[in-house]
Formats: sequence, C-alpha cells, structure tokens
Amino acid sequence: MQIADVKRQVTATIERAKRNAAERRARSDEASREYDALVSDVAIPLLRQIANVLRSRGYAFSVATPGGSARLMSDASDDYIELRLETTGDRPQVLVHTKRARGRRVVETERPIGSGAIRDLTEEELLAAILKELEPFVER
Repeated sequence: MQIADVKRQVTATIERAKRNAAERRARSDEASREYDALVSDVAIPLLRQIANVLRSRGYAFSVATPGGSARLMSDASDDYIELRLETTGDRPQVLVHTKRARGRRVVETERPIGSGAIRDLTEEELLAAILKELEPFVER
C-alpha cells in the first residue's frame, strides 16, 4: 500500500472522528438543556406528589436533587429511585436508576425512559416508569 493512501485514510479518519465528537457534544448540550427543564418543570413536582401520597399511606419518602438528578429516597434506608441523564452513548437519554438493599445484598437497576427525544417525554411516561420501580419498595 502506498504511503499517500495510508496518509489520506488516516487523515479522513481523524476528521470524521472530530466531526462525530463535535456532533455528539452538540447533542449532549441540547439534551442537558432539555433534561434540566424536564427535571425542574415535571420530574421534581411529580416526585413530590408521589412522596406526599406515600407519606399519607405510611411510607416515609422524600425528594432530593443531587448533582443534576431527581431522586425519590426512602427515609428509612439508603434506597432510592433516581432520574438521571445519560450522555455517554450516541443518543442522550433519561434513565431511571434504582438502588435497593435487602440485608447485605444490594440490587441496582437502570433502564431508559421513553424512546424519543427528551423534550418529548411526558409526565405519564415518567410516572409509569417511577411507579414500576416503586413496586418493590411498597410490596410488603
């Protein structure tokens, strides 16, 4: 293979990688703005409503906002359900992350919410995802 061909292909690869990285950063920046609006306008008020209902039913839960996420936490343990933004993949997405401890065993799960753009997530989709993760906390 000629050195000129190798040089041309390596240069094209570098340029393509830089272009892809710039596009990924732009998508992440836009997703961060959309996620911040979702958390402040929808997720935190929704989590507060859920926590209030849980408290009225005898389950001690509160809402926290650590590091750009929204978290529904058990007041009796370190268990929680958290909404967070994942930007490391090709397409940024909102994840629901759950941590539950049963004795010495800790179970952590993570799954995406919705399948489209973050701005298209609805309150109903968030509520359904949170309630699905809440079931193990209130089953006993």
